[in-house]
Amino acid sequence: MQKKFFMAEYSSILLEKAVDELAKLPGIGRKTALRLALHLLGEEKVTTETLAQSLLNMRGNIVLCKQCFNISDDEYCSICSNPKRDNGLLCVVADMRDVMAIERTGSFNGVYHVLGGVIDPINGISPNDLRIKELVDRSIKENFREIILALPATIEGDTTNYYIFKMLKHFEGQVTAIAKGIAVGDALEYADEVTLGRSIMNRIPFNR
Repeated sequence: MQKKFFMAEYSSILLEKAVDELAKLPGIGRKTALRLALHLLGEEKVTTETLAQSLLNMRGNIVLCKQCFNISDDEYCSICSNPKRDNGLLCVVADMRDVMAIERTGSFNGVYHVLGGVIDPINGISPNDLRIKELVDRSIKENFREIILALPATIEGDTTNYYIFKMLKHFEGQVTAIAKGIAVGDALEYADEVTLGRSIMNRIPFNR
């Protein structure tokens, strides 16, 4: 009986497992995963150990800010604890990536509230799954003069905007939304810094 021979893609099971894990990352295909793994394999051992320890520290020690729910190394994030920030100006965003995108523009000096997503009934995300109640509580307890709704220019983002606006009927300050410089359907993290910065600066009063 003739024996069948199978060619292994990798000569090392350890390498293959590393590639498998790297390929699970968003935007990383197997070719890129292999290139990254081989790069690390060719580096000094301490380089890989430092990377691995950094990832473990990030996963084990990063927490959510108790005030705005952005990622933080401490109980309160570096934005909320910065005395130079304008605490009367609150920007409501869907997630932490939006905070990073807005901060890169250098056009906003207020503070944030991270909802943790947007209302999306199709995917089972209701208002109760978001930090809308916490936002309402902050609008009562903290002395904001303006709340900016900076959510994605999508149906889900618009739905969330309207829901929040309804829940903020008691708020005596101004409720605004970022200008429509952001293309419909775009997430803030993918907008270029100039466009996003102008959208923040040229915000408009939010109306039903």
